[in-house]
Order: sequence, then C-alpha cells, then structure tokens
Amino acid sequence: MKNFSIGLNIILLVAVIVLYVLHFSGGKTTNTKSSSSDTSAVDLKVAYINSDTVLKYYEYLKVNKQQLEERTKKMDQDYRNRAMGLQNEIAAYQRNVKNMTYGQVQATEEDLGKKQQNLQMYQQSLAQQLMQEEAKLNKELYDRVTAFLKNYGEEKGLQLVLKYDPTSDMLYGSNVLDITKEVIDGLNDSYKKEGAPAASATKTDTTKKSK
Repeated sequence: MKNFSIGLNIILLVAVIVLYVLHFSGGKTTNTKSSSSDTSAVDLKVAYINSDTVLKYYEYLKVNKQQLEERTKKMDQDYRNRAMGLQNEIAAYQRNVKNMTYGQVQATEEDLGKKQQNLQMYQQSLAQQLMQEEAKLNKELYDRVTAFLKNYGEEKGLQLVLKYDPTSDMLYGSNVLDITKEVIDGLNDSYKKEGAPAASATKTDTTKKSK
C-alpha cells in the first residue's frame, strides 16, 4: 500500500511537470488557436430566406407554372376528346350489335379493345410527360436560386444561408437575418434582364412576412 502511494505521488509529480512545460511552451499556441476559433464563430454571418414567399413571388416560377398549367389543360382536353370519341364508338356498337354478324362483332370488339389500350397508353404517356416537365422546372428553379444566393452571399460576406418553411428544422429566426425580400427583388431583376415575360397574376406586397 505504501509503495502504491509513492508511485501515485511520482505520477502526479510528472503530470505537474508536464503541465508546467506545456504552459510555458505550447500553451500559448493552444490559446491562440482557441481564440482564433472563437473569433471565427463570432464573425460567422448567417441569413435565411422564407422559401414559400420566394416561390410565391418569383416571376420566373409564376410564368413557367402558368405555361405548365396551360399545357396540362390542353393535354387533359385532348385526352377527354379521345375518350369521348371511343365512348361514342362503344355506344354505337352496343346499339347495332344485334344487327351484326358474329364476324363483325369479333372484329369490332377487337378494334375497340385496341383503341382502349391505346387510350390508356396515351394517358400514361401524358402523365409521364408532365412529371418530366415538372422535374425539369424544379431543377431549373433550384439552379437559379442557388446560383443567385451564391453570388449574393459572396457580395454580402455571408457564410451560410438557411431555408425557412413549415417543413424545415429552423424554428425561429430574427427579422434582422431575413433576406427574403432582397432575394426576391434580386431574382426578379435578373429575370427581367433576360427579357422574359411577366406573369399575368396580380402582384402582392412582398414586404409582408408569411412566417
């Protein structure tokens, strides 16, 4: 037991010596790094945008959504016309089936069956086309917004820009950090310089926060 106490005292003595040496040799370097790290944390510039508001007032998205909706309506009307035409053919067949021969019945039913399959394939093709157009629009929207935020962040000295919406992890942000309106104005200015058309929807005051 006595030997254990002596050994412990020696270990403690060595530890004290090591700490003493570190304090006067490497300690200053450690403190400098810690101070530098603290300074970086203090100087970190963060901002956020309300993504719902940006999407609501960004002219590029409004215009392209209107165009996509118009194409969707045309596709839907075309499909309805084709479906109505097939329905009329089926109704005519049902009215005249009693006066048709067995061969005519088989041929007509086979023809109507093929037309029905083609109509279903056409419907699936339209749905796939719309999905691809929506995906393309979302990709272009993401690229435009992120490219603008990168330039905006570099100009303003921002290290981080967060997205705020009901699904995000951000629960609160001071209005001082909210750059939503500046981003909307900048995006729309860039869009106007492209000579692109404006949306027909009535504009609303973007200064109102939708948080």
